Amino acid sequence: MTQTTSISAEDVKRLRDQTGAGMMDCKRALVDSEGDVEKAVAWLREHGLSTAAKKADREAREGVIASYIHHGSRLGALIEVNCETDFVARTDEFQKLARDLAMEVAGRQPMYVSRDAIPADALEAKRREFAEEARQDGRPEDRIAAIAEGKLNKWLETVCFAEMQYRDTDLKVSDLITEKIALLGENIKVARFARMAVGDDVDGEERSA
Repeated sequence: MTQTTSISAEDVKRLRDQTGAGMMDCKRALVDSEGDVEKAVAWLREHGLSTAAKKADREAREGVIASYIHHGSRLGALIEVNCETDFVARTDEFQKLARDLAMEVAGRQPMYVSRDAIPADALEAKRREFAEEARQDGRPEDRIAAIAEGKLNKWLETVCFAEMQYRDTDLKVSDLITEKIALLGENIKVARFARMAVGDDVDGEERSA
């Protein structure tokens, strides 16, 4: 396949609508993937990871605080999402991302922003707990550490916001943020969030990085 005969403007627009990536990136992804949309999506994701890695150390002190209040006003969430400039913070794309993430916090009940936010002693205690479970199950001693680590990673996916699946997609929340970094050209981070439901205890409802 060649770019001139096989990649149409409609193909590029369709991929852009699906991924939110820039037009030129979509065009290049389709060319490099020989028109295969699934491969092009994977190309864009890999490209986004590379872009995000380059921007990860850049300071992100601007941003927004977004909210989500569920129907009936008995459940809600606040989230602070940071970027590098006020210009990007005011874009529709960034503000939509922040609102979508607030909705995810309300629905998924994460405890921590990321695994880096978990206190080291709490993480180690959980690792020991899983190791002891494996021993009680009669697993071979030389497999205990690997089994405990596997269980720990599964547990992290249930408590760390960045590790959670984003809606009904094959993306994690961290993957979604990575794609937006590639799209908007700035480092983006979730700083903190709070989830509240009527009747919940106050203690433990807010978690931050």
